[in-house]
Amino acid sequence: MKTAAQKNIAVLNHPLIKHNLAVLRDASTNTEAFNMALKRISYALVFEATKFLPTKTVKVKTPIKETENEIISDEIEIIAAPILRAGLVFSDIVQNMLPFAHIHHLGMYRNEETLEPIWYYNKMKGKFKNPDKTYVFILDPMLATGNSGYDAVHNFVKQGIKQENIVFMSLISAPEGIERLTGAYPDIRIVTSQIDETLNEKGYIVPGLGDAGDRIFNTV
Repeated sequence: MKTAAQKNIAVLNHPLIKHNLAVLRDASTNTEAFNMALKRISYALVFEATKFLPTKTVKVKTPIKETENEIISDEIEIIAAPILRAGLVFSDIVQNMLPFAHIHHLGMYRNEETLEPIWYYNKMKGKFKNPDKTYVFILDPMLATGNSGYDAVHNFVKQGIKQENIVFMSLISAPEGIERLTGAYPDIRIVTSQIDETLNEKGYIVPGLGDAGDRIFNTV
């Protein structure tokens, strides 16, 4: 039986995602092909991550007749928070699909010795008007140790955002990272396309795909 935290983890399972994930893992894939494959998966991740957003009914007049339709509620605030720098590739897709979302960049880099995140930028606009109606999507292709993810989630929880309104969206996740996040915040949601085996001694996901940021921005 799944625990409450495990029930909040969505792992996408689709032939197109598996195909593009294989492209991403291949060390011979060039930057252009890598980014295209990542964007294809990103759209599916955003669809899954946003399916719980509240909606409201509005009337729309078609060329035929007036009809009732559902739209995303305009009473909520949506925050997309990419963890720099690799999370930027996700934020482009989120902006395409949710043009009314606010983008809050979170700048962290990993201390290679301690594997702890070091903050260098936090684009927060201050207190949220209505934390209960604020929905946050934290964007990072790799959920590895979970240390950066923990800091990002904590960044919003301490502002009064409800855990169940926070989604961590990743391309590949490690069991250690999932345990780190759900152990501290069991009510957050995690959306990923793959849970890999483990982490190596350097904190990289195995088998993974290497350093996502380096491969996205061609700085290998």
